[in-house]
This record gives sequence, structure tokens and C-alpha cells, in this order.
Amino acid sequence: MPSTILTNGRITTLDPDCPEATALAVRDGLILATGSEAEVRRVAGDGARVIDLGGRRVVPGLNDSHTHLIRGGLSYNMELRWENVPSVADALALLKAQAARTPAPQWVRVVGGWSEFQFAERRMPTLEEINAAAPDTPVFVLHLYARAMLNRAALEVLGIGRDTPNPPGGEIERDARGNPTGMLIARPSALILYSTLAQGPKLPREDQVNSTRHFMRELNRLGITSVIDAGGGGQAYPEDYDVISELDAAGAMTVRVAYNLFAQKAGTELSDYERWVEMTSPGAGSDMLRMNGGGENLVWSAADFENFLEPRPDLSPTMEAELEKIVELLAEREWPFRIHATYDESIDRFLTVFERVNQRQPFKARFIIDHAETITPRNMERIAALGGGIAIQHRMAFQGEYFVARFGAEAARATPPVARMLAEGLPVGAGTDATRVASYDPWVALWWLTTGRSVGGLQLSDPENLLDRETALRLWTEGSAWFSGEAEKKGRLAPGRFADLAVLSADYMSVPDAEIRAISSVLTMVGGRIVHGGAEFADLAPPLPPASPTWGPAAGISSPGSRAPMRPTTAMARDCHDACNHGCGLHGHNHAIAWATPIPVRRLKEFWGALGCGCFAV
Repeated sequence: MPSTILTNGRITTLDPDCPEATALAVRDGLILATGSEAEVRRVAGDGARVIDLGGRRVVPGLNDSHTHLIRGGLSYNMELRWENVPSVADALALLKAQAARTPAPQWVRVVGGWSEFQFAERRMPTLEEINAAAPDTPVFVLHLYARAMLNRAALEVLGIGRDTPNPPGGEIERDARGNPTGMLIARPSALILYSTLAQGPKLPREDQVNSTRHFMRELNRLGITSVIDAGGGGQAYPEDYDVISELDAAGAMTVRVAYNLFAQKAGTELSDYERWVEMTSPGAGSDMLRMNGGGENLVWSAADFENFLEPRPDLSPTMEAELEKIVELLAEREWPFRIHATYDESIDRFLTVFERVNQRQPFKARFIIDHAETITPRNMERIAALGGGIAIQHRMAFQGEYFVARFGAEAARATPPVARMLAEGLPVGAGTDATRVASYDPWVALWWLTTGRSVGGLQLSDPENLLDRETALRLWTEGSAWFSGEAEKKGRLAPGRFADLAVLSADYMSVPDAEIRAISSVLTMVGGRIVHGGAEFADLAPPLPPASPTWGPAAGISSPGSRAPMRPTTAMARDCHDACNHGCGLHGHNHAIAWATPIPVRRLKEFWGALGCGCFAV
């Protein structure tokens, strides 16, 4: 591969030997040199292609340490996304337009990545509004891991009626006459949400391939060059990895993927892993697609879903015995593993199992605690002693208001306690847990890490738990590289490392806080190969086939990440600054109440401010 030189840039390398550079050279997929233009040209020699960056900021390619690309890619082209949609009215307009072009028997699916607090109205759409927007096309709207809304057409297709019993793990909401309303409630687990979504029609194989390519290109457009895929329910190995394997074999991967294997069925988890350890091994594959270990689900009895609308779940008393057998098997085979763990109470029990296994079979591979929103210093110390790390995500940005309502503002001030994790010397990697809870947009996560706000504007974190921008970037680059065992290959723009980088639309290091969320990449390289080009680099963008099917949202609606956070088009628009803390001279209410809590109907003085009034109007 001929050399490429990038010049006239502001390059954040994260390499202590050359932390800032104005130029870099790439050869054979690796960083050849960084430094001044003269230094880089001298090393690269004659005949190199030169790209003038025009003074733009360059960062190492972003690496999501916990996401679900493989599963998400199979359906990306047919999912309607509500990220950055400013009002319920706008969301319903998108829903109505998509329903009109969705052919039978397909559904309209809104699957995660949004919060009701992002809307001007500060509420969810109602079932009546959804039925009015889409009276004939089945609609499934997922709201976090808490609930899903089905319109009447979806209830009919699914055969959910008056006599339908509640399925295991969930509740069908009913009206006074016993008829289903269309609301599915995750109580006590999210199984009802997953199982219902899985009943929708799937895309044909050729469209799944196209959909995965478009999802990867969307991630490239946001500066993502690597992810660690945490598996998922209904994502069986090896059959549900055929599409991603086909793309790898064809050289069509534009995001590096390290994937974990997720136990699929309660009661058969051990047999799953006994089969898989004979089929594959960590590191198997290529630099673009490689196996990474077990998890995030090791055993279903250990699942503590982070539904902050419900009380913290109590894990089964059989959990330890079931988990210990699997952890011992993975430790014997030297498999890295990861485990979903929201609450400190769960983490405490998991670590007791890990410590017991480690005494008999010392861990020789890394392990990962995923999420860790309420972890305590004591359990951080235990993780460090065992050689583990913590993968954190910006789930609080989408449900922080619910956390505050249940556990209080004081508890939210260090949830998760990222700064303390780093102070303890723990490996920490950042990610999103996309696509069903939070958005896959890394810039929302970087904004949350550095400002501590929810997407609804609520200040969650204390200053002591906020990260400076470079530290946050490190978690999204070299921090995440540890979690796939690639810390010597990724995460820095240094000689000999992968030439994975993003040229940014705005200078992450200097823009105002509010503008971080709108950043994207105008030029993304993976292994020195350009995989995305925009703005002045649009002519360098590699070809991508049109999105299929042609009726899907990906073919007809701009991606949510390409929509800058917008002002609402409704009369409920917010005229005051997000999360302002001054009062209204006309009505006497405090604006902040509308950002911090659900509608406070008990206090009439503040009632009008929460609903919106003249001081909120355009």
C-alpha cells in the first residue's frame, strides 16, 4: 500500500513521545511517523499521497468497548431512530411518514436511543397518538429497558388480546375492562421486550448484509473505527454471525469488531460454553473480526437489568452455583469474560464467585465488569486485585431522571463513579451499550463524561466526577483497547500502531460544551484506508450501495447522528437555556423543576412551568 501523508492538522496522538503533531504518515495500514510536515515527509519518502487537513483536529479512531453492532446491523436499515428529535410532535411526524411507506407485513420499529426528556413536551408519546399516526401498520416503540408501546395493528398481528396471559418476565398493561392497552412493561425483566421484538419480520439475507454495511458506515461517520460486541439475546453462535463473517471474508468491514459469546437460554448456559470452547478460541479471526471471549451474559440468573423505573432486582439464590461452573470453565480455558452488572449488590456477589474460582484456578485472562453504575470503592479494589477492568457507558444520560426519582440526586452525583475508578488505577473503557437503550453516537457519551448532564439537560454529576476532555477521549481510545487485548495495537497514533483515525468536523478540544454532541468525522481511516469522507473530503468517500430495502428509514430519512440537536417545531419550544435555574417573573415557578422531575402536579405554583407556558414559548 503506498504511503499517505496527512498535513496541516492539529493531531492529538495520545502518544507521550509526541502528544501533539501537525502531520502524520501512514504505510501498510500502520502509522509510520508523526511530527512536523518536514519530519513526516522525510520518513515517508517520495511518491506519497498528501491530504491537506485544513487545520482540522485529528484523534485516534474511537473504540466502543460495549455495543451490539452485529445484532444491530442486521436490522439497522429498517429501524426508525429518534435521537436528536426535538419534540413528540416531530417524532410522531417521522413515525407517520415511515408507516405510510412501510409495506405489509413489515413493522415500524423505534428501537432505543431516545429519552422522553429530550422532547420539548417533556413526556412520552401516548398510545392514542401512536395509533393516530399509524392506524394500519404495526408499530413497536421501545423505551429503554423499561417498556414498549404497540399500536392496535401490532397487537392484532401478535395475537395479544383480552385472554392473553402475561408472559414470563413481563406484564401486559390492561384497561379497566381487561383489554390490552398496547403497553408492555418490563417487570421484573426486559424479556417481554426482547421476545416481542423478535417476533417481527426480519430482513432478507441480502438486505441484512447491506444493512450491516450501512450501520458500519454510520459509525465511521461518527469517528468509530473499532467496537467490542457484547453479544445479545437471540444472537446465536455461529449462525447469527454469518453476515458479519461474510463481510469480513469479502474485505468489506469498515469497523474492527471483537465479539463476545452470550449465553442464549436459561438452563443451558453451561452447555453453550462447553460447546463454544471446543469450536473457537479468543483471538481467532482477523484484525477486522476476532473472537474476544465470553459474556456479557454468562448465566441468566445473574442478569440485573437497569430499569430505574422499577426497584433493584434481587438475583436468584441459585445464581452463585450456576455462575461458578461457567467461570471455572472459562478460567481453565483462559478465556476472557465479561458480565452485565448494574448494581453494587450484584457486583459484590459476582466477585465472591470470581475470588473463589481464582483461588483454585488463577485467572490468566482479563475479565470485565460491564456498566457498574453504583459500584463502591471496596468492590473496585476487589476488581483491581483480580486483574479486571470496568466498561462504562452513558446510560445515565438517557435515564438519569428516573435514577434521581428513585435513588435521589445525591446518589446520582457519582453514577457511575468514573473518576474514582481511574483513581484506583483500574482499566476503564467507554462505550454506549447501543442500540436499544442508549444512542450509538460516541459524542453524546463524550459530552456526558465531560459535563455530567442527561440528554434532557439535568445536571447529574458533581464536578469531582467529571473528566477533562483528553481523559474522556482516552477512555474511548486506548482505554477501550485493553478490553479486547489490543492495547499495543490501538488507541494511539504512534509508529507501529493501526492507522485508525478520525478527522473531526469541529475541534473537540476547544468547542463549547454544548457543541461536543454535534461533532462527527469528516474523514475516517481504518488501517490507513479511507472508509468515510464528508465536507471537503466527500470526494474521497468510498462507494456504498444504496440502502435496502428502499422503504426502510435508512433509505429515506437522514441518520440521527447527522441531525444536529434541533429546536422543536412545536409551540412547546423551550426559549430558556437547558437546565436554567432562574424563576419566571410572570408565573412564579422555577424553570428547573421542569428539567429535574416529572410534572409536579402536587404543587400548582410549579405546575404550569413543567407543562410549558409563555416563558417557554418561542
